[in-house]
Amino acid sequence: MRNILSRIGILILVTEVISCANKQAAPQAPPPVAVGVQIAQTGSATYFDLYPATVTALNQVDIKPQVSGNITGIFFKDGQAIRKGMKLYEIDQQQYKAAYEQAIANVHVAEANESKAQQDADRYTDLAKNDAIAKQTLDHAVADLESSKKQVEAAKANVASVETNLKYSIISAPFDGTIGISLVKIGTAVYPQSLLNTVSSDDPMAVDFAIDQSEIPRFTQYLNGGAKDRDSIFTLVLPDGSIYTNPGHLALLDRAVDPQTGTIKARLVFSNNKKILKPGITTNVRVKHNAGENSLLIPFKAVVEQLGEYFVYTVSNGHAKQHKVALGTRINANIIVRSGVMVGDSVVTEGVQKLRDSVAVKAGPGPGQAKQ
Repeated sequence: MRNILSRIGILILVTEVISCANKQAAPQAPPPVAVGVQIAQTGSATYFDLYPATVTALNQVDIKPQVSGNITGIFFKDGQAIRKGMKLYEIDQQQYKAAYEQAIANVHVAEANESKAQQDADRYTDLAKNDAIAKQTLDHAVADLESSKKQVEAAKANVASVETNLKYSIISAPFDGTIGISLVKIGTAVYPQSLLNTVSSDDPMAVDFAIDQSEIPRFTQYLNGGAKDRDSIFTLVLPDGSIYTNPGHLALLDRAVDPQTGTIKARLVFSNNKKILKPGITTNVRVKHNAGENSLLIPFKAVVEQLGEYFVYTVSNGHAKQHKVALGTRINANIIVRSGVMVGDSVVTEGVQKLRDSVAVKAGPGPGQAKQ
């Protein structure tokens, strides 16, 4: 009996020792993560949307001859500003002048033949009244007169044709603008549709860019003048990063949406009195956008990107909660949040890298928070 009691006592002692050891080995909960938070608030969100764009001339024409020959005169300097009607090129005129003079001579011959035929017809008409000639002779004279008249008309038409070729041997500027570098020299043989040069207008200039079809209502409002201060809405960022001083205005939206890209072309027009804008320049259009006073803004540093998606953490009841968000435009140190966060949420701005969903946190105002 005594041995049994001893064994029971030993068993109880061992059980208590094991229980104490288990209690000592149990892991303790980690301390809360210290984070800085900022309350999500609405604010004024004025910013610029950027669109890749290309500068283009409102008028641009390839200079091509309409007659063949050798270039005998070039009357401009490459890159020169030109005026409408200014003489640009001359093609050898000798053959065209000779053809013109020959055509004039043919008109004179045809008119002389017409005069003779007229006299014969008049004479035979008088004789026929007295039955002095056969009727057939009169008919032939009248027919010769009609033929002579047609020959005169044909000769005059030929004069107009060769005179046109003579005029085409002089190539003039079609409008005011700037001419490029000549592709031919004096003595070069040219033919119809040979490219000689290009002339483009330079003030004002157009800037073309593509917008998504979802933005058509907004840009239609700009086009119809519904937006205030429309002349300050559109500005250009030049290739060197500077802002072009002259604001532009929306001139047109293209007639149709490109079904392949879902975009439509928009065209702005800018004054170019200093000739800074050149056709072909790649630039960016800035479109001023005012989202009003109801835009939800948070510090951009609160945003975490994971596999192309964006998340923020908020603090509620001492724990961090991860939220997937849809973002708008970044405005300096802040960014617009379109969905995923509500006004009044405590958004984590400091210590974001140490967080995971549902972890315990100790929230406080973090240093260096961006001001609204």
